[in-house]
Amino acid sequence: MSARKLLILPGDGIGPEVMREVARVTAWLSRKRGITFDVSEDLVGGASLAEYGTPIREEVIQKAREADAVLFGSVGDPKWNTVGFDKRPELAILKLRQELGLFANLRPAKVFDALVDASTLKPEVVKGLDIMIVRESTGGIYFGDPRGIETLPNGEKRGINTEVYTTHEIERVGRIAFEMARKRQNSVCSVEKHNVMESGLLWKEVITDLHAREYSDVTLSHMLADNCAMQLVRNPRQFDVIVTGNLFGDVLSDLASMLTGSLGMLPSATLGAKHSDGRMPALYEPIHGSAPDIAGKGIANPIAQILSLAMLLRYSFDLETEATMIENAVSAVLATGLRTADIMSEGKARVGTDVMGEAIVRELDKLAD
Repeated sequence: MSARKLLILPGDGIGPEVMREVARVTAWLSRKRGITFDVSEDLVGGASLAEYGTPIREEVIQKAREADAVLFGSVGDPKWNTVGFDKRPELAILKLRQELGLFANLRPAKVFDALVDASTLKPEVVKGLDIMIVRESTGGIYFGDPRGIETLPNGEKRGINTEVYTTHEIERVGRIAFEMARKRQNSVCSVEKHNVMESGLLWKEVITDLHAREYSDVTLSHMLADNCAMQLVRNPRQFDVIVTGNLFGDVLSDLASMLTGSLGMLPSATLGAKHSDGRMPALYEPIHGSAPDIAGKGIANPIAQILSLAMLLRYSFDLETEATMIENAVSAVLATGLRTADIMSEGKARVGTDVMGEAIVRELDKLAD
């Protein structure tokens, strides 16, 4: 098979440091598994702003369009806080999502056995937790019109945001969720607020109809968003795949990520619709930020970035075996007691970014033997 086109955008802060550990893993994939990548790399965020005066150039967006997948690091730095809204480093990721039509954000919340005590919930509640939240990411209240702040005749001000969804927008993210469930535990929970929101009522109707037409083999349930938040804390293992809109997905995915007790460990993906040639635009990134306070110190945790690569292998290239190998290697390293500073606990061995990356590759070697 020809080399897969991969665009790497390390970004700012710890982004370049953790992305170097990804390079160790891609080199291992080439050496031990015969999986090669045609890799290109470019600047985004503050790094691009410093070099080119813009958080992302059109040339980079075009590279992303032509790539089979994009692996993103992180963007942002306090030194850019004074620039205008149209120059913020964070616009790089927003622009990529918009230009590539990336409408489905995938946020896993998985508890590694070695880190079960890191959660603020009881171990018996979170042990074995493995949830996937599929969040619609280009519609809803964050993008609906009308929006803005207006001054009323009496001098008061009023803020306006509009929740808007169409059948098409709901169906396409619903398909992602159902297809994903078929590869997991075959269960989808659709979350909205149909009891007080017309957009929620439409969401429930469309998901129900889609299920009946195309995915009746998948178990479907419905839950109000406030109840879902409560259930995620009460009994999170009842969920497999949760599909929901932009606003509720924003809140629930952050809540679910903290069930794991290790925010710096979690990857994410944002997917678009398949093109006529079968290619699917996709961007993968860790959910942690750029952490400028520790950048350059060699102490950042590279696991979320490496697990983002595992998601890329699974969803963009259908390399399930290799994706699982990477996840198992991470689990094995944690079981040995190695920890970066962000997940350090008493009695464990503290290591830096490069040692953690090396350890994961050594475990991969064992799995490949």
